[in-house]
Amino acid sequence: MTTAERRSGGHVPGEEGLWVFIGGDLVVFAVFFITYAVAHRQEYALFEASRRLLDRQLGLLNTPLLLTSSLCMAQAVAAVRRDDRRARPLLLATIALGSGFVVVKAFEYAAKISHGFTLNTNSFSIYYYMFTAIHLVHVLIGLGVLCFAASRFDKAGRMPGGAALIEGSGAFLHLVDLLWIVLFALLYLL
Repeated sequence: MTTAERRSGGHVPGEEGLWVFIGGDLVVFAVFFITYAVAHRQEYALFEASRRLLDRQLGLLNTPLLLTSSLCMAQAVAAVRRDDRRARPLLLATIALGSGFVVVKAFEYAAKISHGFTLNTNSFSIYYYMFTAIHLVHVLIGLGVLCFAASRFDKAGRMPGGAALIEGSGAFLHLVDLLWIVLFALLYLL
């Protein structure tokens, strides 16, 4: 499909199979969130007390890191579609911001573990570590795909024929960001 055909409308960004994966991921996380909500209702006092042990500042810091990376990614997708040389720097900014999320999450985990808040502390800690670790794996997969995409630029800073790759990468990254927003709200705020 040419760039002109993609712009004319009716185009599904990326590869169609990716959307099946994204849909499946959304279903799995929806089940996770429902399971968490039921457990929260059953152990309300424990969950509320445990939530206070989390570092809202670090969780909040991670939110603009991912949202800004998402903005850079959307701009990178648009730049690739225009055959604009700014696409690669935007993609590298996306990678840097996503890597910042990983670093912050590592510091957060280390601080929690050093204070005795581990996977086995209570049922809330199980949900916290499992959900955030699964999300972190998604971030790392996304970073790997983005690094691969960054390697596909030519010496002139363009990605000929790379629209599907960059669009699919962007769709996956936006999924990861959406999941973080829900996780942040569920685990840190509500």
